[in-house]
Amino acid sequence: MAVQLPIRYLTPDDLVEMFDLPSVETVYQWRRKRTGPRGFRVGRHLRYDPDDVHSWVESLREEAAA
Repeated sequence: MAVQLPIRYLTPDDLVEMFDLPSVETVYQWRRKRTGPRGFRVGRHLRYDPDDVHSWVESLREEAAA
């Protein structure tokens, strides 16, 4: 089942909701460790391109299948 991503850029809170994460701190840990989707700053706000999130998920699925 494909999840329809919003057209707008995603916030860390969006990722928490989408992936049912324990807290937004998980998203920030991914960023610090460079293990999560590629994010960018708009001023002091962290945002994610839905296409980058999708690519990141696909790369995880490919790793799991290998």
